[in-house]
Formats: sequence, C-alpha cells, structure tokens
Amino acid sequence: MAETRLARELESRSAVERPKQWQPASTLPEPDKQPGYSYRWIRISTRNNPDAGNISSKLREGWEPVRAEEQPKYKYLVSTNSQFKDGIEITGLLLCKIPSEFMKQRKAHYSDRTQANMEAVDNTFMRQSDARMPLFKEKQSKTSFGRGS
Repeated sequence: MAETRLARELESRSAVERPKQWQPASTLPEPDKQPGYSYRWIRISTRNNPDAGNISSKLREGWEPVRAEEQPKYKYLVSTNSQFKDGIEITGLLLCKIPSEFMKQRKAHYSDRTQANMEAVDNTFMRQSDARMPLFKEKQSKTSFGRGS
C-alpha cells in the first residue's frame, strides 16, 4: 500500500509562515549602521525654506552626508534637485554620519560645560547665604505619586 505524501514544496517553512502584516511607514527610517559611525537626520530646510545656518554648523562639527550607495535600500530617497548630490533626504532632513569618537568628545565637552554651569549657579546661590539663616545645597530630588507618599 503506497502512502500519499505531500509534495516537497508544500513541506517548506514558507508555506507554514504567517502572512506578513501591514505596518505604517516610519517617518524617519533607521539606517544600517556602519561600525565606528553615529547617524542623525539633520534639518536642511523648513517648509521648503533652506536652513543654511543649521546645515553649515553641522558640517563644521564633522557631520557628513550619507551617500545613497552607502545605504542602498534608501536609493529612492535621493532628491534630484538637492544641493547634496546622492544624499538621502526626507522632508527637509538629510541623513548624515560622524565618527563615533567625535560623538564621545562632543558628549564630554557638553558634560564639562554643564558641570561648570552647575558649579557657577551653586557658588552664586551659596554666596547669598546669611549666617542667621544659612542656605543648604542639597542635590537630591524626590518624586512621589498619589496621596501620602
């Protein structure tokens, strides 16, 4: 007695997989990351008005436009009339990259500036202290929710 078997192509996993579901498109897609680089969408225009000051400052910081051949899945996002030839653009934003080391240095720079500003505020605050009613510098915060906490 011969057994009836399913055709080989019907036994594959793809025949068993669930059908893919529709999802809304994300406004800004996530690029494929290259090791050693950080990515960001940088504003080049607002309401079709160029923002030369913003993009100029970002380019001076070290950001560089990502070319379409670096991100092949976004080749359809290349604007033909843009000043950034082969750059990836979405609604006035340009995909740019910068070496990760620059981002670490930038974070350290702004962390140092924040610390210096906090010390300046604390020093000004404590200078106003009066011996009869001293001020205390407490650097703690408390968050409570609801009643009685």
